[in-house]
Amino acid sequence: MSRLSITTKSAAQTTVERLYKDLERRIVASPPGLCPVDLASAFLKLCHAQTCGKCVPCRIGLGQLSNLLDQVLDGEATMETIDLIETTARVIADTADCAIGFSAASMVLKGVTGFRDDYEEHVRYGKCLASLEQPVPCVALCPAGVDIPGYIALVAEGRYADAVKLIRKDNPFPTACALVCEHPCEARCRRNMLDTSVNIRGMKLAAVDYAGKVPAPVKAESTGKKVAVIGGGPSGLSAAYYLQLMGHQTTVYETHKHLGGMLYYGIPSYRLPRERLDEDIDNILSTGVEVRLENRVGDGKDQISMNELRENYDAVYISIGAHTDKKVGLTGEDARGVISAVEMLGTLADGGTVDLKGKRVTVIGGGNVAMDVTRSAIRLGASEVTVVYRRRQVDMTALPEEVRSAIAEGAQIRELHAPIRIEEDEEHQVTALVAQPKMIGLVGRDGRPAPADSAEPEVRIPCDIVVVAIGQGIETHYFEDRGIPIKHGVIAAENWSAVENAPGVFAGGDCVTGPATAIRAIAAGKVAAANIDNYLGYNHIISIDKDVRIPAPKIKDYPSCGRIHIKERDAACRIKDFDAVECALTEEEIQQEAGRCLRCDHFGFGILKGGRETKW
Repeated sequence: MSRLSITTKSAAQTTVERLYKDLERRIVASPPGLCPVDLASAFLKLCHAQTCGKCVPCRIGLGQLSNLLDQVLDGEATMETIDLIETTARVIADTADCAIGFSAASMVLKGVTGFRDDYEEHVRYGKCLASLEQPVPCVALCPAGVDIPGYIALVAEGRYADAVKLIRKDNPFPTACALVCEHPCEARCRRNMLDTSVNIRGMKLAAVDYAGKVPAPVKAESTGKKVAVIGGGPSGLSAAYYLQLMGHQTTVYETHKHLGGMLYYGIPSYRLPRERLDEDIDNILSTGVEVRLENRVGDGKDQISMNELRENYDAVYISIGAHTDKKVGLTGEDARGVISAVEMLGTLADGGTVDLKGKRVTVIGGGNVAMDVTRSAIRLGASEVTVVYRRRQVDMTALPEEVRSAIAEGAQIRELHAPIRIEEDEEHQVTALVAQPKMIGLVGRDGRPAPADSAEPEVRIPCDIVVVAIGQGIETHYFEDRGIPIKHGVIAAENWSAVENAPGVFAGGDCVTGPATAIRAIAAGKVAAANIDNYLGYNHIISIDKDVRIPAPKIKDYPSCGRIHIKERDAACRIKDFDAVECALTEEEIQQEAGRCLRCDHFGFGILKGGRETKW
């Protein structure tokens, strides 16, 4: 008999691994709104079953902790029980011998300290505080609350114009979002329990590609009220659109030559062609929104002041966006050849060009803006483009597909390299970026491992141009001088957009949250419009068009099926121009992908809660 044999998986091992995969998919698809105490209890029981039982904290402690959580859920606990849960979890986390023990206890500890009010609600009233008002995961995770299952169902029936109408109820930028949205809605798509999430952004792209021109809804009767919007970006234009539909005359004051904010000045045309952005803007303006381009709010010559706006308008919405660049703080940053991403993308948006032909370009940063300038530099003829990032590539905040596309187009990624200085010659021209190699270290509060010092020597990266893409800032000085409260570099506004101690003044978007995604800015504009309407003494309702009827779900099988991805033009061709990179989906692809939607608006909690918000 042989001493050794090749290990093969037994039927039991294979089955257990499949069960783990099923469990992982279930966790991924867990929607917001689940009872946090119940969720903690379920995970704790799972972890307890995995322990070896050798140490007391795991063998006894996790069992006792599980019993205490069950008492909370069964209505048998007291306030002292909550304190005991916290104490027990802390002791286990500090004394368990293995990762299973201390990670399980740490999870419970985070929960009992992070949502203690939920525990207390269970003890006092035997119910959960967790909201189940919106049980559809994709809708709950969309900042604007777009009815995603509804428009996918309409797309499946080929009713593309109706799908666009439904999207516009909550988001007046369906085309822009179909092309550049970061699709947070897909993160908890319940389709993950079967295979992988539905390509929700792709379904929105199908709607706008095939719908043709869809007119805006009929406006309400004029109220005689006037609202000024400072900033013509996604947040300001969204607020203007809904306020106009409510009957309030809105005027947008925009500093630049074009509307669109960072959708226009911060996203290259190969991702968001200008004519496609204009589809959304033209629809917004068709409602009667007035526009004052190249009109900065200030106190200079030919400028309108904040005081004048407050005197001449019944309400003011500030949505100035984040258009200023941030300094990286390196020696040599003032050398010739160092440019900001905001400057570069803004120049290209205004029809200018940046001379990069044959030059070596180094980009500092790891977000979507860094990928935008990287791919733009390649299209401008740079001989080589290198992205320098202090963390790992997997830790980049840029969308993974953007990073993959940049690499496919020829970009190099130097991960785990922290820039430390910029070298320049006697004429103050950039010659190189010097970086310090790093190794990955402890996980920080944001969930990403932080870079740690390594013993490796500095690395010199020869280059002619350095593009700094580490974020944007907000110009708030003027508003601060006019009594608008500023905290941590942003305007201090309530979560319903009102500005403290400034009656009639509201603010939202990047100038309140800091640089964020377009869909979050759009959501802020929607919130502001609703609350400005209330401030003006009205309660107008924005609802689904009466002609748009959502198709009933079909009872059918849902076999596992691959996800349809949006195709891109070949890298060798697309790097030669700034034309749109993505290709339209075919009708066959649309039908298959739309058919993968599980219609959570009808099944599960959806059937109990009505499935959708028809108005706001």
